[in-house]
Amino acid sequence: MNIIEVFGTNVRKYRMQLGLSQEKFAEKCGLHRTYISDIECFRRSISLDNIQKIADALEVETFQLFLDEGVDDNARTD
Repeated sequence: MNIIEVFGTNVRKYRMQLGLSQEKFAEKCGLHRTYISDIECFRRSISLDNIQKIADALEVETFQLFLDEGVDDNARTD
């Protein structure tokens, strides 16, 4: 899996664990819902500033978003 897929998969996993919709999560991050969707669907590379905003909103350490723990069949939505 490439880094964009790892990151997007982990964002979705942690967001779902918090029970947040993409819309509510985007508000918490200060980002747009379609931006979050693009990340989770592996269509966007993002800046370091936005990576930190996402990690803070997910209440995880930044590095955790880059750990490849394998693909969860439910994590990917196309």
